[in-house]
Amino acid sequence: MSKRCEVSGRGPLSGNRRSHSMRATRRKWNVNLQKVRVVVDGKPQTIKVSARALRTLKKQGAI
Repeated sequence: MSKRCEVSGRGPLSGNRRSHSMRATRRKWNVNLQKVRVVVDGKPQTIKVSARALRTLKKQGAI
């Protein structure tokens, strides 16, 4: 399963981990995904939504 928000399309970001001596090794920042049950076309479905998209949907009254 992909680590991608099904509403906004946000995915993981990559960058460098820096030690005290400034050596660089690759690392990844994953998205804070939450499983949410929503009603789509009259049927309940479970989708994976990022925490930020979930806040926006709650503010708009969609959830």
